[in-house]
Amino acid sequence: MSFVERIVSIPPLLNARDLGGHPTTDGARTKFRSLLRSDDLAQLTAEGIAALAQLGVETVVDLRWAEELEYAPNPARDIQNIRYRHISLLANTSDEWRAFSEDYEKEKWKLAVLEHVRAELRDVLRAIAESSPGALLFHCFAGKDRTGIIAALLLALADVEPDSIAQDYALSADQLRDAYLARYKETDPAKIIETVRCPEEGVHNMLAYLERRGGIRAYLAEIGLSLDEIQRLRARLRD
Repeated sequence: MSFVERIVSIPPLLNARDLGGHPTTDGARTKFRSLLRSDDLAQLTAEGIAALAQLGVETVVDLRWAEELEYAPNPARDIQNIRYRHISLLANTSDEWRAFSEDYEKEKWKLAVLEHVRAELRDVLRAIAESSPGALLFHCFAGKDRTGIIAALLLALADVEPDSIAQDYALSADQLRDAYLARYKETDPAKIIETVRCPEEGVHNMLAYLERRGGIRAYLAEIGLSLDEIQRLRARLRD
């Protein structure tokens, strides 16, 4: 199955897709319409809100910082039949994130997150584990870094092929590049291209780190998730 077939239409989002259909190491495929990832729902049009209903979204987990939420409120908070959760991930503010991320090249920053942002990762994954069985969508602003690491962890727990996890992360760059170049015309194009770059090597480095820690299940237990929570997270993508 191609990555194009996993892309979902939620107007006017640029970077929305399903985590279903990924090949696993034992020859299976991950489940569709269970976990979805996207960019900022604050952009939603009426058509986009209708698309959430059509996709069966019951829970939205917003990973943005409080300052982003204040500037651009999430309409999912007011949609009937959707449970909305806000759990800030990776930093408290954009300034904190810039200071943190500038210390690491993109191929290595996921390792720093796994080491230093454990409580926040645990809280997000716990919220997903505790959610209702219907479709759940998680997102940040661009849907590539904060959203990307949660997606990579969930896919790893489902035993998805490493190359497929890496390709899912890298796809964000293709989804965002042209639109961002058009949207931010006053910015140096090279800077925009580097900003949206999502190197596959970053995921492979992350997976190697997890393997050194005893595997994804051992890492999730180490950061505070119970066996039941880990099993429920896995069941999100595996029968």
